[in-house]
Amino acid sequence: MKFNFFRNPLVRFLVLFIILYTSWYVLYEWVLNPDGKLERLVINSLVYSSEHLLKLLGFNTFTTHSETIRTVGIDGTHGLWIGDPCDGITLFALSASFILSFPGPAKHKAWFIPASIVGIFLTNIFRITALCIIVLKKPQWLGINHDYIFKILVYGFIFWTWMIWVNRFSGISSLFNKEK
Repeated sequence: MKFNFFRNPLVRFLVLFIILYTSWYVLYEWVLNPDGKLERLVINSLVYSSEHLLKLLGFNTFTTHSETIRTVGIDGTHGLWIGDPCDGITLFALSASFILSFPGPAKHKAWFIPASIVGIFLTNIFRITALCIIVLKKPQWLGINHDYIFKILVYGFIFWTWMIWVNRFSGISSLFNKEK
């Protein structure tokens, strides 16, 4: 019996995922990132949205916008600087690459990928808002929350969306439940 390497669904998924994510990475590093427009757009949206959520929660806020300084904060604090690695763009690509690589109907991928990107963006707004409140209330907790707690929460959210895709929309469960 001959084994066809690419007929294995796991191998096919991994190869496609690596190709898609690598393609994104090359496009990002060589075209989008040097220009900086995408980062500025996403970071400015995060700053604006986080500022409005903080105001909705009753805080007096401030923002600083320039090419290199994008800060949002609560009056009386130094605020929170939003760097390029914190914009979530890489996470958008990671999530989209997973969904595109994993089996499932294109009609569901067409809405699930944008929905997951919006979910990641909203999660990032809540993360930034919470970090601004931490800077005000317990600034000594900023490091552990930024470096560990919120990364676990954001990646946990992404993993949760992937599990929703796998269990509800991919149709892969039918592969395991076929009668022999």
